[in-house]
Amino acid sequence: MTGTGSVLAFANMEMRPLNPDATGTIVLLVEDNRDIAEMVVQFLERKGYAVDYAGDGVTGLHLAVANHYDVIVLDLMLPGMDGLAVCRKLREEAKRDTPLLMLTARDTVNDKIAGLDAGADDYLVKPFEIRELEARIRTLLRRQRGAVVAETLRVGDLLVDVSTLQVTRAGQPIKLMPIGLKLLTVLMRASPRIVSRQQLEREIWGDLLPDSDTLRSHLYALRKAIDKPFDRPLLHTVAGAGYRIASSHEEK
Repeated sequence: MTGTGSVLAFANMEMRPLNPDATGTIVLLVEDNRDIAEMVVQFLERKGYAVDYAGDGVTGLHLAVANHYDVIVLDLMLPGMDGLAVCRKLREEAKRDTPLLMLTARDTVNDKIAGLDAGADDYLVKPFEIRELEARIRTLLRRQRGAVVAETLRVGDLLVDVSTLQVTRAGQPIKLMPIGLKLLTVLMRASPRIVSRQQLEREIWGDLLPDSDTLRSHLYALRKAIDKPFDRPLLHTVAGAGYRIASSHEEK
């Protein structure tokens, strides 16, 4: 690759020791901007990650389907096939649930909702700080690799098997992305109590809090998955307080 501007910016960054989470981790980066790609690849490799790279959507989709990756970092605007199309094909046709972080210069709520609906697990808006990119990768890895105990959560006809990560409502399977599943698990464990916005953000992202629209976008996608196809809503917004999962007899 070439791109001296980004390489200089990268060379001047303060580098920390190798990240133990990176050991054995393979990241697929799909990004058509070669300056950005070179900077990201060099940074992640110095941290201990193995990185595969594609400069267009078609090649990125082929690599994502043909190989195993721990995390995919996918740009939204790509030649050949855009990031939304790649994400949809990966989730709906290839049935891959690899954690996926989408890079985009678009930061409206509608753009984020479109990405989440397509199957993205997290968003990072350009321009971004390279250390934040790695922090978000680490968060996705920890969530994917986290220890799971045998547990079944139930609210009304909604069930979550924590050991298998399977979600059903009225016997119908529901597919959720990792962040949506984590949100649902937090809310169901607290049910019927209210969980504040701040509590949810800290549970999902820890100290690395996202922008104000990110949680709203994930909750929209969650509500669409668990409530829209059914008669009775279970996910409730409590104005000025937060959110909760509750069946009708638990709402009062």
